[in-house]
Amino acid sequence: MPSTEQSGSSTRQGVVEVELGGREVAVPKGGLYDRYRMNTDLDEIARDPRVSSVDFFRQLPKTEVDSPIGTTLTPNFYYRISTARITMLARSRAIRSRLPGELAPLEVAPGLGLISVMFFRYDVCDIDFYTEAAVGIAVRPARHGGLGFVDLVAALKNEHLHSHVLSLPVSTDIAQVRGHDGYGFPKWVTDLDVSIDADRTAARVANDAGGTDLSLAVATPAQKAYPSGKRVSSLTAYTTINGAWRSTSSQTNVLSAGAASFPRDVGLRTGEGRMSDDLRSLKPIRAVQLDVVTEGQLALHMPVPTSVPARS
Repeated sequence: MPSTEQSGSSTRQGVVEVELGGREVAVPKGGLYDRYRMNTDLDEIARDPRVSSVDFFRQLPKTEVDSPIGTTLTPNFYYRISTARITMLARSRAIRSRLPGELAPLEVAPGLGLISVMFFRYDVCDIDFYTEAAVGIAVRPARHGGLGFVDLVAALKNEHLHSHVLSLPVSTDIAQVRGHDGYGFPKWVTDLDVSIDADRTAARVANDAGGTDLSLAVATPAQKAYPSGKRVSSLTAYTTINGAWRSTSSQTNVLSAGAASFPRDVGLRTGEGRMSDDLRSLKPIRAVQLDVVTEGQLALHMPVPTSVPARS
């Protein structure tokens, strides 16, 4: 099925300019987005030595939808990713000060919630290579009136978390436009390096002045391999677009991952910039978990309208 997204309007060496939701963005000339406009040939991806398998994606047919960035195909497929997440305890009072009133923190104990700092490297993706980082808050599912502890147990058991993101810098223009205009995420473009392998995990987010906003350097936890489809986690993120609530779901096919509880020597350093400001505002107490996926895959769905009740 041919995509209805706009063709490139002009080119310069190494990149092609494409229209996305009325904005011109540069993408790699001859890259996956330039050639396929989200309708990537899975047989070609299967021949990429960086990609273990495409079986996960063959079970997820794409559909054409209207969106704030125009008609597009969903889900967005990420064929080879690596990620790192540091989960920390923080006081619920500090968390609530940064949450919209309609959302409530997911508490592990009265007065204690969970926040996280995440780093992502997307090596093979429908919108080409990019990197990303995030400061996020674990929240209770919208429109769930049950006990918070029940929500927590269900989330951990089923590996289905709900979140609200405070900051989400990325390294490319197309990722920023799609993420901000199409999904409602707080995205901006900056220099962002992420390196994750079986031995070491390192990342650096630059600020507007070229200095360091946030950085990470830590030993990678021992990895365990999983067959494709054996361990699939999901995440629902809540955002607003033009004042209306949306929920965005994603599914991660974990292929190699490891974790460390109450990790020591986590070299997470704050500097000057929006991410560090967001993290400091949450007043983290201590790290309780380090999760690193050295190989995974991701399907990111376009956001859908959702009803989020007002909370007193």
